[in-house]
Amino acid sequence: VKHTGGCHCGAVRFEVLSSPDLHVFHCSCSICTKKQNHHFIIPKSQFTLLQGLDNLTTYTFNTHVAKHTFCKTCGVQSFYSPRSNPDGYVSPHCLDPGTVRSVTVEKFCGEKWEESIQTHKTIRDM
Repeated sequence: VKHTGGCHCGAVRFEVLSSPDLHVFHCSCSICTKKQNHHFIIPKSQFTLLQGLDNLTTYTFNTHVAKHTFCKTCGVQSFYSPRSNPDGYVSPHCLDPGTVRSVTVEKFCGEKWEESIQTHKTIRDM
């Protein structure tokens, strides 16, 4: 299924090729907790930025592997590259309605990231 989505103001738009049944992770790391962010991991090859490259800015911290990309105008992070899968993208909260059939949510203990990534088979195998 081709899902489309973007930021709140519409400056950033993207499309994602994925199943209509999403597998989403609820991470408890410091930034995901503050932003209430959920992860929908897809390979970079299944993500296309349609517009807004010049309207994006990126925030990094700690290891600087994760690239928290957000719109300069409205501040919405409609996708980013996670530390667990730096060649992947996440974007469930900014998908347009109509193409998602179901969402399964799985917890990931981001407070103990290094330990969790070793033991969390689903994310490790993506």
